[in-house]
Amino acid sequence: MSGIPVDVAVEDELSEFVVLKLLAATKRIYHVGATYRRGGFGYLRRTINGWNAAAKGKPFVVLTDLDHAECPADLIGEWLKSVPNPNLIFRVAVREVESWLLADVNNLARFLRIAERFVPQNPDEIPDPKATLIELARRSHLKYIRDSLLPRPGSTAKQGPGYNECLGVFVRENWDVRAASVQSPSLARALRRFEEFTPVWPAGHV
Repeated sequence: MSGIPVDVAVEDELSEFVVLKLLAATKRIYHVGATYRRGGFGYLRRTINGWNAAAKGKPFVVLTDLDHAECPADLIGEWLKSVPNPNLIFRVAVREVESWLLADVNNLARFLRIAERFVPQNPDEIPDPKATLIELARRSHLKYIRDSLLPRPGSTAKQGPGYNECLGVFVRENWDVRAASVQSPSLARALRRFEEFTPVWPAGHV
């Protein structure tokens, strides 16, 4: 097989970086076409059934955060109104995609310039991974890290102005997917799904 074409739908830019890195880390060859990200989980929830239908003709990857839902199976069952198409790869990060970054303890500590002992060892169990990551950034000796990831003083924002860009650099250049999957069961499941995925093509497909 020359490669598997896929379209992608995600909550935000950081999630897009993560999906692309995951696909590249597998032993399969994926060719990413269109990428859709227009406003968080609400956008994905409104459009997921359309992506499920579109997957009949072309594989589709959807990544969302579990956030406050009870478990991934409950979230998927609540969002989808019909049986998932075999070509729909619907993954849920427990509890946020940031937990998958926290799972690469060694490289994240180096990137933030902090001691490894400050990075939690069980990222899937952290109630608010984004807040945890931002608190770790407060310890950083690098002004660039603090300015990018921390909200401005007096701001109501939950993250800094360069949050996605800064962590995007980490994902592309430093994040070790396989090392992180050892610490994060939800990441390990996602990686395994990408590794094992085989498209189901409609009759007459060439």
